[in-house]
Amino acid sequence: MHIDCTGAGSPTIVLDTGYGNNALTWEKVQPELSKTTRVCSYDRAGTGWSEPQPGPRDADHIVSQLHELLRQANVSGPIVLMGHSIAGMYVRAYATHYPADVVGIVFVDGSSPEQFHNPLFTTELGKQPWLLYRGMTILGVPRLMWMLSLHSPELDAHATKVDAEATFQSHVVPLQQEMGSFVQSADETIHTGPYGALPILIFTQDTDHPSKGMAQFASSWSQMQEALKRLSTRSRRIIARGSGHYIHVERTDLIEKEVPPFIEQIRGTVPQPTNYGTTVTE
Repeated sequence: MHIDCTGAGSPTIVLDTGYGNNALTWEKVQPELSKTTRVCSYDRAGTGWSEPQPGPRDADHIVSQLHELLRQANVSGPIVLMGHSIAGMYVRAYATHYPADVVGIVFVDGSSPEQFHNPLFTTELGKQPWLLYRGMTILGVPRLMWMLSLHSPELDAHATKVDAEATFQSHVVPLQQEMGSFVQSADETIHTGPYGALPILIFTQDTDHPSKGMAQFASSWSQMQEALKRLSTRSRRIIARGSGHYIHVERTDLIEKEVPPFIEQIRGTVPQPTNYGTTVTE
């Protein structure tokens, strides 16, 4: 399995990607965050440069593999989990299984397990996840949710080619297995938390102006993002003005502005925020 660690300091930020993406989606923010602390991005088994691994692709097995990867890569000590899209469920599973390791969570438009029990997001096609994906792709729903593979315009031609090849035929089966486990992953994580006073930062896409026919999805997504604040008494939600689902690509400036002080607050080197429990648009 592939992991790339840069920078120095504690806690270590561990970056977890959305469905079908790999570590390259973090290439705009990792160098900047590495100026504050150690940052590790990785590819889940069967994506990017990580070879497929045996076993199921549900949340519990995925975080078990991540835990072993961090151990073998000598990533010890406290970590802050930063998960985009579907990884929103995986970081919750990790924090539940290994609470002693986790000192903070950052959701980047993270999926909620509730969406996989929400009729708007499931319907009868939800019983056949791969068919559900194909159907929603036609309807344009992935852009709102978690599935669209978006490449940073700053990626050079070689990196883009490697990224495309890494997510094509050789990894179709693991991706299908992961998608086929979405409902099981939701069942494994829907009762995770609350996490007491664990610091949690929630970035959410801007759903104030949804495209035609998407208003219900946008409203439901926003409600589930708001509900993430209940996971901790020390949570804050920030709506990324003008951004879609890939906030770390479209609003890099917001990530760079908010995450470093979040790390310093965990370290205790700066005062704690006075606006826990709030939702603001920036």
